[in-house]
Amino acid sequence: MRIMRLKELPEELRDRIVARHRSGQSYKKISAALKVPKSTVASIILKWETFGTTRTLPRAGRPAKLSYRGRRALVREVKKNPKITLAQLQRCSQEMGESCRKSTITAALHQSGLYGRVACRKPLLSARHMTARMEFAKRHLKDSEMVRNKILWSDETKRELVGLNSKQYVWRQPGTAHHLSNTVPTVKHGGGSIMLWGCFSAAGTGRLVAIEGKMNAAKYRDILDKNLLQSAKDLRLGRRFTFQQDNDPKHTAKITKEWLHNNSVTVLEWPSQSPDLNPIEHLWKDLKMAVHQRLPSNLTELERICKEEWQRIPKSRCEKPVASFPRRLMAVLAQKGGFY
Repeated sequence: MRIMRLKELPEELRDRIVARHRSGQSYKKISAALKVPKSTVASIILKWETFGTTRTLPRAGRPAKLSYRGRRALVREVKKNPKITLAQLQRCSQEMGESCRKSTITAALHQSGLYGRVACRKPLLSARHMTARMEFAKRHLKDSEMVRNKILWSDETKRELVGLNSKQYVWRQPGTAHHLSNTVPTVKHGGGSIMLWGCFSAAGTGRLVAIEGKMNAAKYRDILDKNLLQSAKDLRLGRRFTFQQDNDPKHTAKITKEWLHNNSVTVLEWPSQSPDLNPIEHLWKDLKMAVHQRLPSNLTELERICKEEWQRIPKSRCEKPVASFPRRLMAVLAQKGGFY
């Protein structure tokens, strides 16, 4: 669709509109007689009544390169396709007859409350996944606080020896970017990493275990055997607690299910592709930041510091993400099963 920039009406035509208005003609009759939109007729008469003239008044600054209609058209394009590039928007603007720079387009989008940001990476959701998430949210939305506090949440996470995968800002003078005090140390391939399994409830953190080698179903069963029931006991959850885990194949393997059944562990039925629903993600972030501050120098030290910082997470911090679980479920329902 091509949108041309609107031209101002000739002064002679504007004067004729005012003359007809003064003679008592209605906006509708003036519009029909002079073939000018009724809204334009109203605008010109209002200007004459306000300023006593129909001439173009001095503007406050340089006229905008993009018209109001042109900016709205670009906003529509962005809302229709949030991943559209500035180059593509620039071509759209040219097709509308309003050629402008990329910086002009950026400024126009900012005025409309739209800003370029790095897209969050989320697991791919199919229609089946979204339906399952909706059903899960409806089923557990009205669970009582007592029920939520009896859930033992679990997950695995990776911790790297060096690197936080985020920017570090420093105050420095020009030309000192490479001074040692102004740099962040990095190691090729991240300097090594460890995999951890951990659990927690509203009562506090449970066990945190380093996983040696590649995780498989047998190793996962051994981790549960040595840590799950003991964590529930330490947190005083009693025997009738509910265990949460995702649908990783190791978690749903036959030997894992047998162990859970033999130990009378109730498992929370969890929707696939739903890491955003697990409250433990907040604690993983806290752990990552705390470990980064201590700068471990080797993998042994990294494991020790992870365990120390995990135990330091206070009960009050554990309570908050569990208490927010109903809000997560409501957000999933609002997004019709999508990510919130």
